[in-house]
Amino acid sequence: MNFLNGITFLLVYQLVGEIAVRLLNLPVPGPVLGMLMLFLTLMLRGKAPESVDTASTALLSHLSLLFVPAGVGMMVHFGRIADEWLPIVVVLVVSTLITMAATAGIMQLSGRVLARRGNQHD
Repeated sequence: MNFLNGITFLLVYQLVGEIAVRLLNLPVPGPVLGMLMLFLTLMLRGKAPESVDTASTALLSHLSLLFVPAGVGMMVHFGRIADEWLPIVVVLVVSTLITMAATAGIMQLSGRVLARRGNQHD
């Protein structure tokens, strides 16, 4: 029953995110907004309920199954991927570099902010 309560909790947040995105016409996927709202809720609570912990642990233990549809899609569209390999590779390389640069910048910025906070408390 604990798992069922936890998965219901997670799915309700996904549903609320989906509804909010459709009502407000936001350019963000509903599950992403739901995950953000779940994150904020858990931050305010200070910890995750036991049911959510149980459900998320069970889902994470079977995470590899979620890659099966993507692998099947790759095989179904293999011809198209082979025809357009160059733009795909370019986009993957450029987006990886942008992600690495953004991550490094955020890490440096957060390090400075945390160092400043640490100096203020001394």
